[in-house]
Amino acid sequence: MHTVTPVDILHARRRLAGLVWTTPCVRSAWLSEAIGCEVYLKLENLQHTGSFKLRGALNKLKLLASAPEPPRVLTVSAGNHGRAVAYGASLFGLTAMVIVPRSAPPTKIEAIRQMGVELCLVGESYDEAEQIARRMASHRKVTFISPHNDPDVIAGQGTVALELLDQVPNLDTILMPVAGGGLLAGMAVIAKALNPIIKVIGVQAQNSPAMYESFRVGRLVAVEGKPTLADGLAGNVEAGSITFPLICKFVDDILLVSEESLRRAIVGLLAHEQLVVEAAGGATVAALLTHTFTPRSKKIAAILSGRNIDLSVLHLCLDHA
Repeated sequence: MHTVTPVDILHARRRLAGLVWTTPCVRSAWLSEAIGCEVYLKLENLQHTGSFKLRGALNKLKLLASAPEPPRVLTVSAGNHGRAVAYGASLFGLTAMVIVPRSAPPTKIEAIRQMGVELCLVGESYDEAEQIARRMASHRKVTFISPHNDPDVIAGQGTVALELLDQVPNLDTILMPVAGGGLLAGMAVIAKALNPIIKVIGVQAQNSPAMYESFRVGRLVAVEGKPTLADGLAGNVEAGSITFPLICKFVDDILLVSEESLRRAIVGLLAHEQLVVEAAGGATVAALLTHTFTPRSKKIAAILSGRNIDLSVLHLCLDHA
């Protein structure tokens, strides 16, 4: 079974040099006062294409592009991964197709379309779109790139932790959003290798708690999700995903956040930090505002994973502020 090691993540960092931005990590006076400890924000919402997903996509695509006969690729995405793959395909001269569920935010769909790749809207949910995408990849005999269930993608996402631990020494706790688990698994592998006592905590939307429920029982379970502002955190985890064993081994806990707390996080980051995030990107701040952390947590980092919020969703959040 494929897995991901700290060495894989170190190789990914070298591979991505000059291709992704080293994103800032800043202390939040607002959250530090609210939580009662030092809180730092890792600004992956400022990454090129608007999210951390670029790291995993480029790590995978650069490897594929180095083959004697680079393959055609196909992926499925709620938006950010698809945009990252589209950007990478253009960068490396690869032919790509991106499958997106019809329920994806128009902002993300339009951003992928503008990249010039073949875009196909199928299915009413992410889970349905992924099933169709895998069948299409098999039928067309092209390389399928999972948004999370791929060791090269996971290794690329893990480079966020390498940057973060260089930027903020002596962290007690890292919070990051989780859906399929690529970011959480990758960051947990390298963070625990470098500091075995650091707490690594995932955050998931209460309306789509597949990884949370699976983590609690120690095996993958499917859930019937409800609509959520955090489209990037929606959907179930595919059977056999390599992220889940890594999460079970290296992650300390997974928290759930409500739709109201996601709205509060989006508005709070805009009001206090002048930072734009989508709901998935602000999930860690939602957790900080609604969960009590132990006195041991004196220095916490929260990953702001993306900024690609649909304008209508932003209006909705501001209207309820």
